[in-house]
Amino acid sequence: MRTLISTAFVSLDGVVEAPGGEPGYRNSGWTFKDIEFLPEAFGIKDREQREAAAMLLGRVSYQAFSPVWPGMAEFAEYKEMPKYVVSTTLTEAGLVPDWGDTTILRSLDEVATLKATEGGPIIVHGSAALNRSLSDAGLIDRYHLLVFPLLLGAGKRLFSATDKDAQKLRLVEHEAYANGVQKNVFDVVR
Repeated sequence: MRTLISTAFVSLDGVVEAPGGEPGYRNSGWTFKDIEFLPEAFGIKDREQREAAAMLLGRVSYQAFSPVWPGMAEFAEYKEMPKYVVSTTLTEAGLVPDWGDTTILRSLDEVATLKATEGGPIIVHGSAALNRSLSDAGLIDRYHLLVFPLLLGAGKRLFSATDKDAQKLRLVEHEAYANGVQKNVFDVVR
């Protein structure tokens, strides 16, 4: 069974929308506006690339990352890594040719089947709607969260608002940085 890891930049009030400056969101770029850049606060991002064996994305995040990440030195480890995109609308023609093998999954059942295979961890980047669905389906095993000292109000949230039983998490790693960012790594308790 593979481990499914959700990784996110998240505001203190749970917003994950447009952390890197994506257009169309009022507070776009909130991870670097008014927050001092400290390389040590982002060390987990390098570790994720080295430890992950595959990447899982929703369609919207795939379409945002795939034209940019293949040529970025910061994301070199992801270039040849197998990628999976969960979408009911994306077609093979919509996949970029220079970002390694990419497979389209049509359902959460297909994600569960992928998790049941042998192999290393699968990392989920961005993909707010997919994260909520994966969480509600009990498919996420671990969260890597960089929590920013901001309250953004409106915006896409990482966590579902579905009325469900409480889900216990176990804090397995944490660190606070001088710029107020906190790293929190949680395992989902089953």
